[in-house]
Amino acid sequence: MKNFEYYTPTKVVFGKDAEAQTGSLIQAQKCKKVLVHFGGSSAKQSGLLDKVFDSLTDAEIEYVTLGGVVPNPRLSKVYEGIDLCKKENVDFILAVGGGSVIDSAKAIGYGMVNDCDVWDLYEGKAKATGCLPIGVILTIAAAGSEMSSSSVITKEEGWLKRGCNTDYSRCKFAIMNPELTYTLPQYQTESGCTDILMHTMERYFTTERSMEVTDSISEGLMRTVIHNAKILMHKPQCYDARAEIMWAGSLSHNGLTGCGSVGDWSCHQLEHELGGMFDVAHGAGLSAVWGSWARYVYKADVMRFVQFAVNVLGVSNDFKDPEKTALEGIKAMENFYQCIGMPTSIRELGVELTDEQIHELAYKCSFKKTRTIGNFQVLNMEDIEKIYILAR
Repeated sequence: MKNFEYYTPTKVVFGKDAEAQTGSLIQAQKCKKVLVHFGGSSAKQSGLLDKVFDSLTDAEIEYVTLGGVVPNPRLSKVYEGIDLCKKENVDFILAVGGGSVIDSAKAIGYGMVNDCDVWDLYEGKAKATGCLPIGVILTIAAAGSEMSSSSVITKEEGWLKRGCNTDYSRCKFAIMNPELTYTLPQYQTESGCTDILMHTMERYFTTERSMEVTDSISEGLMRTVIHNAKILMHKPQCYDARAEIMWAGSLSHNGLTGCGSVGDWSCHQLEHELGGMFDVAHGAGLSAVWGSWARYVYKADVMRFVQFAVNVLGVSNDFKDPEKTALEGIKAMENFYQCIGMPTSIRELGVELTDEQIHELAYKCSFKKTRTIGNFQVLNMEDIEKIYILAR
């Protein structure tokens, strides 16, 4: 087990009617003016925004609003938010939504306090020195941004999707009421479950050993998500299943399942280029490439894939043929994705990749041949191209 630091400063308020505490939680931050940042019409139509506004008014907190965040949140909206916050002297951002809204809020927060173009932080040309404080009312269980240090933004020019990870952007609080996820479309719910699984799997597939506690946490979390994702296919308003998924989403990406290991993150890098170029749902993009990645790299540590197959997916261990067990585990994972309506190829995303597009995706993913991705097995641009070909 490698040395590690574990840091989770976010206060979690979990359960029914938790959003009623919005005003008091922000009041405790001693801020003067809040940006309420949200996505489309669902937050309005559900009445959630009205509850938030009433809570802020009761707490005598001034606020301005900015909606319109879309999946794969755009840099142009971030710039709009920075301009609004500067004009209105905003000193706190409340994100009402899922990962896209939270990531956009974090980017606006970065843009408010760093003396550079905010995109420079996402391209690695500058380092963040701070971020405006942020709180969250979570409406989608998926990205885990409410407790993570990460934010991912898409730049429309060139359709580049890039991330920025610093502890400065960790949220001050996260309000989580599972009932707020009841009205999500089935595809979005299951795409979120896939994202949660992948946040754990990216950390789980490591070449490190002697990680019994972390492995047990990860395996239990993955089994829980798989079990409850199936329930939500038939009972979308099951509170217990929604609650398990929502809490798993936070735990999957707050660092807990990565303690003592070095994560891989190849699938996320592969998906970021798909999301940037074709605007696909993040979780669906991950499931579309995972099986091809797994078959390409599993021989780097067959026994790790055997452990995954047996402990997470319940595959019988063929002690005489570990490769058989590993491959059965990969197939079992793909079968699960299919049973919850998630794609296992890029074609199933509605994207027919040309050879030229595959080359472009790999070129961008390798940052114009200047970087490799992955730690379980290091992948160069040629490897990346081969995985996209397998996945299409």
